Order: sequence, then C-alpha cells, then structure tokens
Amino acid sequence: MTLTDKIDEYGRPAWIAATVLGFIVWWPVGLSLLAFSLWSGRMGCGRNGMDRWQAKINRMQEKMDRARERGGFGFGPGFGFGQGFGGGFRPSGNKAFDEYRAETLRRLEEEQQEFQDFLGRLREAKDKAEFDQFMADRRSRGTTPQPPQGQS
Repeated sequence: MTLTDKIDEYGRPAWIAATVLGFIVWWPVGLSLLAFSLWSGRMGCGRNGMDRWQAKINRMQEKMDRARERGGFGFGPGFGFGQGFGGGFRPSGNKAFDEYRAETLRRLEEEQQEFQDFLGRLREAKDKAEFDQFMADRRSRGTTPQPPQGQS
C-alpha cells in the first residue's frame, strides 16, 4: 500500500492537512502536494471533479426533460416563446380563471401579431424612403450607369 493510498483512506481532510503540513515544513513540498492533489482530482476538481460535475448536469437535464414531457411546472410539452401561449398550460380547476386566462392569452397573441405586422410595414416604409432618396440623389447628379466595357 502506497502513501497516497493511505492518505486516500482518510479522504479530502487528510490531503488538506498534508498540504498544510508540507507548506509548514518547506513551501516547495506544500506546493507540490497542492498541485498533485488538484491535478489528480483528489480535491474534487481537476479531471475527475469535472466528470462528476458533468454527470450531475446531465442528470439535472434529464430530470428537467422528464418534467417538461409530463407537463410539470405548469407548462405542457409544446410550451415555448415562439410557439404561442394558449396550448401550453394545464387547467387550474377553476373554470372562470381558465376562461379568463385563455381569453387574455388569445388577446395577447393577437396584439403580438398586430405589432409584428406594424413592424413589417414600418420596415417597408423605411426601405422605400431610403430607395426614393437614393433615386432622387441619382437623378440630381444626372448620371446614368454605363454598361461595362466589352459587353453589348
């Protein structure tokens, strides 16, 4: 059994104590122990620690996906900002509230569509104004584009 195996039996506190003692005895020893414990993953960071964090993140993502599939958090599987609001909510059990919510969400979707249409018309008007200005500037210079040389 090696020295690292003996220290590993006591866990992370033993590595911390060994590193502190190494710094007390002679700072290069403490620095070496610190680098070794971090690099080998014995302190919960480094390559092994990152693998553990990635595994935890993957488990959390799986839990969130399962909750979303079964309609947890009040959202159905089709909930999303670009997909509209109405079909993503479960009934609350209060019919009056459900009707109010459905009507409000329908009205908000209509207002959103009207606003998107307005923005489209605004962009078209701006583009037309810029094009008209370009044509007016071109006419005021009195130049017409010449075809490239060598072409008929």
